Amino acid sequence: MKKKLLFLSLLSVSSLFQAQNRNYAIVTGAPFLRISPDARSGGMGDQGVATSPDAFSQYWNPSKYSFNTSYSGLGVSYTPYMNKLTNDVFLLNGTFYTFLGEEERSTLSASVYYFNMGEIQLNELMGNNIVEKGISKPNEFSIDVAYGLKLADVYSMAVTARYIRSDLFNNVDNSYAQTKAANTFAVDVTGYFQSEKGSSFSGYEGRWRAGWGIFNMGPKLDYSNSSQNSSYLPTQLRLGGGYDLYFDEDNKLGLTVEASKLLVPAPEKMTDPDGAIYYQIPDKSFLSGMFSSFGNKDVGKEITYSIGAEYTFKNAFAFRTGYFHESPEKGARQYITLGAGLKYQSFGIDFSYLITTASINNALDNTLRFGLTWDFGGESSNATENY
Repeated sequence: MKKKLLFLSLLSVSSLFQAQNRNYAIVTGAPFLRISPDARSGGMGDQGVATSPDAFSQYWNPSKYSFNTSYSGLGVSYTPYMNKLTNDVFLLNGTFYTFLGEEERSTLSASVYYFNMGEIQLNELMGNNIVEKGISKPNEFSIDVAYGLKLADVYSMAVTARYIRSDLFNNVDNSYAQTKAANTFAVDVTGYFQSEKGSSFSGYEGRWRAGWGIFNMGPKLDYSNSSQNSSYLPTQLRLGGGYDLYFDEDNKLGLTVEASKLLVPAPEKMTDPDGAIYYQIPDKSFLSGMFSSFGNKDVGKEITYSIGAEYTFKNAFAFRTGYFHESPEKGARQYITLGAGLKYQSFGIDFSYLITTASINNALDNTLRFGLTWDFGGESSNATENY
């Protein structure tokens, strides 16, 4: 009874990343690492590897911090999850960044990302009676630190080190489930290009942006001291590009496109001695799994893409929209997003709203996400050029 209740809960929590009645959907451990933590990116189709820098660049591409207009900043975001079913499942994210040195070519940043899965009543069947055995509070979190360096006036790179802990079986009697909390580490490598302002069409000014990153490269999550039951991390490749069009000093329109792919091997079709067909995830090292993922069946369908737009006025008001698409066979996340942002002096607040367009429900459908930012330490040397 304990295990059944817990696994039913975990199955519903991870439903955002699984296609219904599909055998080739890729399922990973720590799926919360694939959920956009901030409202600004959430308003632009859940993208951020190539959008303009902000306080939440740590999750998407910490290389962008080298082009930020504020010397230091903090960001805090809150995302309700599965709010149609429960009110105690949510994600919290806190981020900090700062420039290093007088030349302002390097940055240091850090973040904490926490996923609370609510409370689960654990019961045990003893004879004909159900005995309550306490409360389980499954949760996952990550802590990471990144160092970024501007290698040229228009290009920067960053490396991130991340600690990940996944306690899905919190308070479950180990003599029944033979499980434990899983711990591992991961590394991200990212790059970001931002051109200088130049002449655009109709006499306006414009700027190109581009970004790339490989995220969550690290050993598997092991919940039971068995490699056969360990789970791959959601190692992911992201590529993106965009353009900012400056109508004048007060009005700017940014357009961005992004594509991503999980670097995880897909389940393989197997046949047991009785002739029954089943699907099994290959047991490979994470490095071998990364490279072999390009040979997955229907690898083209594993690519997700998003399109986003952001209009800003005097760097004080922002209106955003976007679209995200994933193949129905690989998860079926398809939705439109809307967002807005307000900034007064050094403080900002962002909102986003998600509307699913697929026949399969999205755990974030009709969810309003929030984000708060605080810039401090004055303006960086990028401020004069950008605004």
